Amino acid sequence: MTSFSTDPSGARPAPQDALIVVPARFGSSRLPGKPLLKIAGRTLLERVVAVAQAAAAHAGDCDVLVATDDPRIADHARDLGVEVALTAADLDSGSARAFAAAGLRERPPAIVVNLQGDAPFVSPLVVAQLIETQRQGGADVVTPVYRLDWDRLDRLRTHKQVAPFSGTTCVRGPDGRALWFSKTILPALREETALRQAGPLSPVWQHVGLYCYRIAALQWFAGAAPGPYEALEGLEQLRFLENGWSIATVEIDPPRHALSGIDTPADLTLAEEAIARLGDPFPA
Repeated sequence: MTSFSTDPSGARPAPQDALIVVPARFGSSRLPGKPLLKIAGRTLLERVVAVAQAAAAHAGDCDVLVATDDPRIADHARDLGVEVALTAADLDSGSARAFAAAGLRERPPAIVVNLQGDAPFVSPLVVAQLIETQRQGGADVVTPVYRLDWDRLDRLRTHKQVAPFSGTTCVRGPDGRALWFSKTILPALREETALRQAGPLSPVWQHVGLYCYRIAALQWFAGAAPGPYEALEGLEQLRFLENGWSIATVEIDPPRHALSGIDTPADLTLAEEAIARLGDPFPA
């Protein structure tokens, strides 16, 4: 059972071409209630909503809403002045929750961005860039990647020794089309010494877990069963590639705040340390 909130006058907002959905669940086995937890004085949800609102302003013709199954998060979102969609608790991914929220609109948007509710360090300009790429291109899904220099690649390799399923790499074609994603570092590198001597950048691309969908692709995803490689890797975007849908990648600069998501109490500490060291990216 789902429901849709309106403003105090009872009027629905005018539908827009694009919609940024922030999926936010209270239940988390490692960090319960994390959308309401604070990082440097601001809740995680407040930070992500601010990113979404700044991105929508940059992109134009774009709405923002929070999709949640919990009334506490819904109340906080309304206090932040953002639209809320109450979605079913048993949805198995942020993308499925984003589609459910989009389906509650008076007119479904043409483009949907899934901006995960635990990703406070995503640049609003990157989100807006994905929307613009989707508007002008022909891919079913658009997602950002950045090329690793050798130092970052070495750090990723070291981190995977203790957390092998952290960090996702992308193999992409010369036109930017994604050929594959993996929790393994791809591609394997022959003659690595010569490659290092040739230049400061490695051939490895790291993926940022942010997606901009055409509504038809998102609708298909929400109704399709996970594929075998998706299950093996734990990467939902492989469901598209396994079934012939196209994913375009957009090259972005390496993020200054390297923490991709907030999943544990230790991540909260790391996030605050990063803000103290690098500055607060909260959009003014």
